[in-house]
Amino acid sequence: MSTTNADIKASREIAVNPLVSRKRASSSASSGLEKDATAFQGHQTIDHSHPTGTGHGIDPSKHNATFETFGNESYYTPIEAYEGKHRYDPTFEWEPTEERKLVRKLDLRICSWVCLMFFALQLDRGNIVQALTDKMLDDLKINTNDYNTGQTIFYVCFICAELPSQLISKKLGPDRWIPIQMVSWSLVASMQAFLSGRSSFFACRALLGMLEGGFIPDNILYLSYFYTSLELPIRLSFFWVSYQFTSIVSAFLAFGILHLRGHHGLAGWRWLFALEGLITGCIGFVSFLYLPPSPTQTKSWFRGKDGWFGEREEYIMVNRIIRDDPSKGDMHNRQALSPKALWYSLTDYDMWPIYLLGLSWLIPNNPMTAYLTLQLEAAGFGTFETNLLTIPAYVIFIVQLLFWTWVSEKTNQRFLTGLVSQIWALPLLIALETVTKGTGAWVKWALSTLLVGAPYVHAIIVAITSRNAGSVRTRTVASALYNMCVQASSVIGSNIYRNDDKPLYRKGNKVLIAICVYNMALFIGAKFFYVYKNRYVNSSLLALNAGWTLIGFQLALAEVGCDGGSREANVP
Repeated sequence: MSTTNADIKASREIAVNPLVSRKRASSSASSGLEKDATAFQGHQTIDHSHPTGTGHGIDPSKHNATFETFGNESYYTPIEAYEGKHRYDPTFEWEPTEERKLVRKLDLRICSWVCLMFFALQLDRGNIVQALTDKMLDDLKINTNDYNTGQTIFYVCFICAELPSQLISKKLGPDRWIPIQMVSWSLVASMQAFLSGRSSFFACRALLGMLEGGFIPDNILYLSYFYTSLELPIRLSFFWVSYQFTSIVSAFLAFGILHLRGHHGLAGWRWLFALEGLITGCIGFVSFLYLPPSPTQTKSWFRGKDGWFGEREEYIMVNRIIRDDPSKGDMHNRQALSPKALWYSLTDYDMWPIYLLGLSWLIPNNPMTAYLTLQLEAAGFGTFETNLLTIPAYVIFIVQLLFWTWVSEKTNQRFLTGLVSQIWALPLLIALETVTKGTGAWVKWALSTLLVGAPYVHAIIVAITSRNAGSVRTRTVASALYNMCVQASSVIGSNIYRNDDKPLYRKGNKVLIAICVYNMALFIGAKFFYVYKNRYVNSSLLALNAGWTLIGFQLALAEVGCDGGSREANVP
């Protein structure tokens, strides 16, 4: 009898624990639902009693595998089309030192390149902030409201492209679709050097949004092929570290490139768009050749005829991934979602609290992030000073991102850790609301810097989304939906600071304070919701496992004829 994870979960794709999870995963476990106290625990070390390390013939009472499988080898079996099926072995064992060495290798080969690609995304998506300091709006004869409209168009198109992009990625494979996206948007990004006015500005914003939409969840899906649920949050934090590292690098690049203003009769911001778009295009082209489809498909003329990993390494990668999250074996990496599966994933109400968080938690510091350079210029700083003064905000951002992601895993409190982002932002927003025109430029810079550098818990919430999805099909859709909500929050945030409210933005800051208080209630509410759901699921899972054990016992009796009947008669 072979049963997939989807069968086990029947009609409800909420997160469930594997039969026994890692002890060192402890209360975070594989399910991802916010744990309140305990989780299933297995053994931590490995006792190799078999010379080949296959695990066959080991006494279950002494078995110390990563994931307990004795008596359950027929459950959670990957489908035949799963790209790693030929490396799947529920009795296979390996040393912890081997796994740590392999994860470091994955970090070097996979995670580092994904971070480089994200660097390219942010380079083209965020350089408009630097372009603003070179009088781009004046050159195009547009105002702040036109800029807001352009950003709104960008985010709306970005949102609309999210889900279609994920569906295409699931069909073609992220290793193919991601480079196609990168090369396509790099062409549009470079063409921004020829903007002539409001219409062309709006058109380029729309095209960039459509081509960049879906890139982030596509990469999250791709990383999930290589990393366990416990490893994913810190890798996602590296993902967003590269995002802010781009802001630091682009500030230095802008400092140099904007000095080209007047060279060949072109404005500095035109050179900025052209040159940085070219950089992204080069990274995208190399990504066509570099990205492997999966852990067991790394052989190519570019990556080497022997690939990146040996046979034993492939066994370790496949089995550790499936044992951590058996649902990853329910689909292969180039399998499209059916309309029924798509609808089922969209209506999975257990994911909706996460989508609600995505819709609002970033809003309190979104306007300041988008208007940081304009705010600093309004405070009296010059063009080149402004670009350099943005760097401390991004450094604080990176430190907080890594620190709070680590805290969330260490304390096993993800939603309550996320609450810190709002606690940090609230007093800063109140301070901004009370400043006067006579307040010193450096005070305004300090408040702006601290607000932009607020705790960024995006990696934590994305990891919660991936963990709670419970299957590849739901994870594909949920990642897109969460990111759509995040981009929708950017649409809202980019329209809070209005032209008639500057330079102090009194009305806008009052709105941000109210949203911040709302977010605090939302984080706490989500925490209680998932604690309740987790307790319900764990009790249901215990009953379900007991049922499957009884069925397996009945089948075993039928197999040897101990029940006096046929095997078929005992199949439920």
